[in-house]
Amino acid sequence: MDRNSQQKNGNSPPRVVIVGGGFGGLQIATALGKSQAAIILIDRRNYHLFQPMLYQVATAELSPANIAAPLRSILRKQKNTDVVLGEVTSVDLDQKVVRFNGGEIGYDYLVLATGVRQSYFGHDEFAPFAPGLKSIDDALELRRRILLAFEEAEWEADEEARRAKLTFVIVGGGPTGVELAGAIMDIASNTLPSEFRNIDTKTARVILIEGSPRLIAAMPEDLSKRVHKALEEMHVEIRLHTIVTKVDETGVYIGDEHLPAENVFWAAGVQGQALAHELGVEIDRGSRIVVGPDLSIPGHPDVFVVGDAAHATDATTGKPVPGVAQGAIQSGRFVAAQIKRELEGGDPKNRPAFSYHDKGSMAMIGRGKAVAAIGKRHFGGLLGWLTWSVVHVMFLVGFGNKLTVMCDWFWNYIRHTRQARLITGDPEFQLKQFGTGGKNDATPTPSETDQVDAASN
Repeated sequence: MDRNSQQKNGNSPPRVVIVGGGFGGLQIATALGKSQAAIILIDRRNYHLFQPMLYQVATAELSPANIAAPLRSILRKQKNTDVVLGEVTSVDLDQKVVRFNGGEIGYDYLVLATGVRQSYFGHDEFAPFAPGLKSIDDALELRRRILLAFEEAEWEADEEARRAKLTFVIVGGGPTGVELAGAIMDIASNTLPSEFRNIDTKTARVILIEGSPRLIAAMPEDLSKRVHKALEEMHVEIRLHTIVTKVDETGVYIGDEHLPAENVFWAAGVQGQALAHELGVEIDRGSRIVVGPDLSIPGHPDVFVVGDAAHATDATTGKPVPGVAQGAIQSGRFVAAQIKRELEGGDPKNRPAFSYHDKGSMAMIGRGKAVAAIGKRHFGGLLGWLTWSVVHVMFLVGFGNKLTVMCDWFWNYIRHTRQARLITGDPEFQLKQFGTGGKNDATPTPSETDQVDAASN
């Protein structure tokens, strides 16, 4: 008899199925590691990823393994926990069955911790020309495009094409957009200048586009102004109250204005996973699943939703729970406590309501610069950078990752370098006119061509 049949026949412990190995899902799995339940964690990736530091992979500050850890390694000591590598395709809430590419499994409790995906606000046709930053694969693609832009510009003789290669447009002025803009400008201004012979990498143009009146609108206004000023001092061009109407292979369109750019990156919005639409339950405009005060789906007390995938309300303030790492961690802990209590005989009808504790927000601007809002304290500069660094290192899984990241950051800081500058994927050049990127002209004159041909003969 298979494990699914045993569960249905009551011959096995209560089963908790967790979909997603992010902060929320992993928090629940580890919290129930010594419970009487059988834990099944399903994820389409075999690793836990710290998404807030993806931009550092995209900008060659860190390698992917620095910010991720294999799920099986993390959970290896939990005898009651199994990991399934697969993508959930549907959930039957009535039959209490989860289906994924490879099979199906029944559950007593189900936790959806599926996170979010990039949103192009109904314009998915932008995606091939403006990749987002939600996975390691995304980060490696951005890194490839950023580094390849300078390599191509080095040998591009056509001035207009060269300018387009060295123009980076970032759509979205939230934390990810701000961090990308500052890091790309740092690469151009501090890391690469001494390594290229035919171009001045400092002439690279970084344009940050935001539709709202200010950058990082979720942070206090004084810190938004501080971020704006710091980026402008780094020569990042900032456009507020600006909506992108089209993106194609030539660049970005803002109404009738065209910004020629070969590198456009999307950091403008997120939405829930497609699975939310298949459940037949209430979702919000961002495709997040609307949950009750106890974070369960109304009408289905055995199904919880945590983290970014949930449209949850703070029971204390009445405000929406933000889609940040702390929101996922705290909601994961809350749900794990409810499941554990009920496994031990607690009454599901007496569940408390979830309250979110805001521990503050932070954003990196550039080398030695960051802003932080912790309680009523707002600060930035080097202190903000050190605070950001310490807090983010604490979130990483594994002592080895923590130590490696701190060493890499220290080395990169004092040497003005980025050690993970590997161009992966297809590095094929796309040049309009071969030559040098502006300092010299390597294209031979007619007389030089004649001399080369004569020498060859």
